[in-house]
Amino acid sequence: MAPVPTPPAQPDDAPDAYVGLAADGAEQLARERGWSTVRSLPPGAIITMEYMAGRLNFEVEGGTVIRCWPG
Repeated sequence: MAPVPTPPAQPDDAPDAYVGLAADGAEQLARERGWSTVRSLPPGAIITMEYMAGRLNFEVEGGTVIRCWPG
């Protein structure tokens, strides 16, 4: 049996700090802080619920981040 892989560590970052920022600037800041994937979604978007270490999700309305969560 193969060993269970250890997921990469997530950046030590507070997702709530991105709320209220312009989406483009927030994405750039997230990448600078170590997030490997940044996903911008419109409000109410239908998405899969798989958890992906290193991914930061933005809910964006009118060019501004209104919600943010890891995974």
